[in-house]
Amino acid sequence: MVMKSSSRGQRFEPRPLSSLRARVDRLLLLLPDQLHRVYLSASGLDRSTDAVLQVELIEDFTHVPSHQQRTALFLSAMRHFAVEIERAGWRSVYLRLEDRRNDGSLRTQLKRACDRLSPRQLVVFRPGDFRTFQALEETAESLGVELELLEDPHFLVEPAEFEDWAAGRKTLVMDHFYRRMRRRLGVLLTDEGKPEGGAWNFDSDNRKSLGKQAPQAPPRFRCKPDAVTRQVLELVEQRFRGAPGQLVGFAWPVTRSQALRALRHFIRYGLASFGDYQDAMKSGEPWLFHSLLSPALNLKLLDPRECVEKALEAYREGAAPLNSVEGFIRQIIGWREFIRGVYWREGPSYSGRNHFKETGRLPEFYWTGETELKCAEQALDQVLEHGYGHHIQRLMVTGNLALVAGVDPSEISDWYLGMYVDALDWVTLPNTLGMVMYADGGVVGSKPYAASGRYIDRMSDYCGDCRFDPSVRTGERACPVTTFYWDFLDRNRDLLQEVPRMSFSMRNLERLSRAELEGIRSQAMSLRRRWGMES
Repeated sequence: MVMKSSSRGQRFEPRPLSSLRARVDRLLLLLPDQLHRVYLSASGLDRSTDAVLQVELIEDFTHVPSHQQRTALFLSAMRHFAVEIERAGWRSVYLRLEDRRNDGSLRTQLKRACDRLSPRQLVVFRPGDFRTFQALEETAESLGVELELLEDPHFLVEPAEFEDWAAGRKTLVMDHFYRRMRRRLGVLLTDEGKPEGGAWNFDSDNRKSLGKQAPQAPPRFRCKPDAVTRQVLELVEQRFRGAPGQLVGFAWPVTRSQALRALRHFIRYGLASFGDYQDAMKSGEPWLFHSLLSPALNLKLLDPRECVEKALEAYREGAAPLNSVEGFIRQIIGWREFIRGVYWREGPSYSGRNHFKETGRLPEFYWTGETELKCAEQALDQVLEHGYGHHIQRLMVTGNLALVAGVDPSEISDWYLGMYVDALDWVTLPNTLGMVMYADGGVVGSKPYAASGRYIDRMSDYCGDCRFDPSVRTGERACPVTTFYWDFLDRNRDLLQEVPRMSFSMRNLERLSRAELEGIRSQAMSLRRRWGMES
């Protein structure tokens, strides 16, 4: 791997496959989201006899439409890590998209590498998606190469351990899993083993709306694109011109040093207010007090352990309150690990689940942001511009609208996988199909997180200049979110009556007259036709 000078600075120019002239014993395939040196040490590679392989595959960015910034983030981070590997003295091979012999197929590129290097063994850490996992198994078998599958050292819980915890449970409750993780790791516990502050979570303290007394949100931590990133941006602009989103303003961390700086920035400027306002939404404010660390975490530029430790340090030093620190840590050691455990436990068939049997097409405005619905416009515009939305926007705006409108779960799951820069199948599928759409019937969430426009009005300023009224169900002023919410309860009443946590909502539904329900159904059907949702 070399960095060649040009008029625009140093450019990434990997050595060709032919540069490795001797056969290798073990060939480690590092996948696009495995960009940390821990993989090199955990693999047990021998520098003198083994080698590292990285491959850019166009199918990784086209099997679902991928946001241009997501594609650029992955490619730039991969290329930077390839340089780091070589500078550390490892024998390595890197196959770029620009390589004329790169047809975008994992099988073809692995065959090229194995034909050239004749490895005895292909070493791979557990991928982040079933698609790659199955392709690796099939390819290794067809090539006659032994495949050694190693567990990912980045995560705190291996799939087998999660299975042991889940076995025999009627339901998988994230809070129970989270308490177990707190005890196992000794995080935020008193000397007596009790939860710090007397409660296991402070979620009830983390729902403040942004009133006049709220502090000003800190500026986003930005990374200026270097020569390698600019080269990637040029490539994406040329090769993925028709892909959704835009590249202007790309500023995500693409190296470990940048990711560590981003972590320090959040701990210093965002963490203290994160807890109070983590559910809040405000027009023109995509970042607020959120960490923006999920892209770096999911690429493995950051380790979850160091994120937890930095937050604990801030708490011990009095720089951040308990509700903020606990809420941040819960997302990392609780929700993130729980979601991955569910993904591997449920298996490849999980993606086909559709509890409510919805068939609606995803409205076109999810790709353009062009809608009169202000909450959707705000959330979608920032996704298109930045490839980002925080968890409440994903759950209660873009996700809630898809749920109550009756979008096919597979369509919105694919949209989430392609449109957010931090997206990988292991994290987006259970979050979207399970948490957002309740399409798994309650594996991930204990209830559908369906809400009317009144929730959005309470937690944001989106409704202020919207032409729709969040409290109105039918008529010209009716908020589509509200109309669809009541229609969702009505058309799924048989299934929802079986969900204990939906009893309050279902009692409210029973108070509506037959005439009101008929008006809601009619308006919902009209909206679906207007939005092009009918399949």
